[in-house]
Amino acid sequence: MRAAPGPDLYAMVDCNNFYASCERVFDPALEGRPVVVLSNNDGCVIARSEEAKALGIAMGEPAFRRETFFARHGVHVRSSNYALYGDMSARVAQVLESFCPDVERYSIDECFLLLRGSRLATPERLLALAAGIRRTVRRWTGIPVCVGLARTKTLAKVANRLAKRNPDCGGVRLLDDPADVEAQLARFDVGDVWGVGRRNAARLRAMGVDTALKLARLPRELTRRTLTVTGLHTVLELGRIPCISFEAAPPPAKSLVSSRSFGTRVRDLPSLEEAVSFHAQRVAEKLRSRRLVAGAVQVFIQTNPHQPDPQHSGSGCLALDAPTAHTPDIHARALRILRSVYRPGFLYQKVGILALDLTPEGRRQLCLDEPDGETRRAREALMRVLDGVNAAYGRGTLRLAASGLGKRPWHMRQAYRSPRFTTSWDELPVAR
Repeated sequence: MRAAPGPDLYAMVDCNNFYASCERVFDPALEGRPVVVLSNNDGCVIARSEEAKALGIAMGEPAFRRETFFARHGVHVRSSNYALYGDMSARVAQVLESFCPDVERYSIDECFLLLRGSRLATPERLLALAAGIRRTVRRWTGIPVCVGLARTKTLAKVANRLAKRNPDCGGVRLLDDPADVEAQLARFDVGDVWGVGRRNAARLRAMGVDTALKLARLPRELTRRTLTVTGLHTVLELGRIPCISFEAAPPPAKSLVSSRSFGTRVRDLPSLEEAVSFHAQRVAEKLRSRRLVAGAVQVFIQTNPHQPDPQHSGSGCLALDAPTAHTPDIHARALRILRSVYRPGFLYQKVGILALDLTPEGRRQLCLDEPDGETRRAREALMRVLDGVNAAYGRGTLRLAASGLGKRPWHMRQAYRSPRFTTSWDELPVAR
């Protein structure tokens, strides 16, 4: 007689200090030294190594206020390098897929693995599997990770945090035994529970609920009234009842955006048009990569609200003649919107484009204004050539001249950016 399979378990794999770790992969001299990564335009601290945290550097601190401190304490500063981080994230996920076919990419530095029930899944085997995942990811990508295992996603997040906090765990933690779950939740701050959030944590503390265990023991009806159905799901998950489903594929996007603050503030319309042209191309490229088409385009511009200058923000939206991912169509609409919302005399800090009313490429409705079949095929072939060249030789190799040919005054400031080692032929590391 065959033994019944065990329960499904979730493994939460979280990359440690991910952005800082990516910088260290290609610059081993940063190991053991304080590293911080800055936001767009080198504004604020968005990532810190453990050594930087030990120096008291906080998330969100303006970098200009810490320049002297960074220099005095030997802090290595890097501009955000999202091309590198995105590629390294994909490489980590690839390694995880070699261990388990069911991988949910929850964020750039976190993945859930669904370990389906097996009679062989003893605690020893599970911990050995987790240790193997951790060891292989580090060896193949250079990125350190921690692994937490439990019967629900919420408890797997708790287990992952325990693995990070306790050096004796060796970077892995199984949280499955009921007595162990209760003991750990009794010491786990309610504000650290996945999905609770700052506002709900304050509300719960006012009710005397300051630990995850007290949250897990709240009456269900009270939980639903206080935290809505989402909060009830969290409480049930803390009780080892799975409620948050596994997303084998990310849910369809409702909108796509390309936006960025300028390196220097921009006053003139031609420079704004170049920036909008750049973002229009980026949005269209994202649509095609996800096999989506957009029914409408929105453009927004805004000044810096933290400066004493006169303020202005404007936005507008236009429908496309037919749902499309064709770059020239999106570009033309975006420029029309920009020219209608632009006001001279203001110093603009940011511009962005949203593609709205998204539908899968194969499920779009036919439109009377749609190009005929031959024209549509020619347009699609042109976009395939555009994407193919840019994929082979680097983004921006082929682009609309409207996005500028020389130095762009509106381009993001990245004074400390490391090379895009894995995505740009011109920036490959060289061995001497």
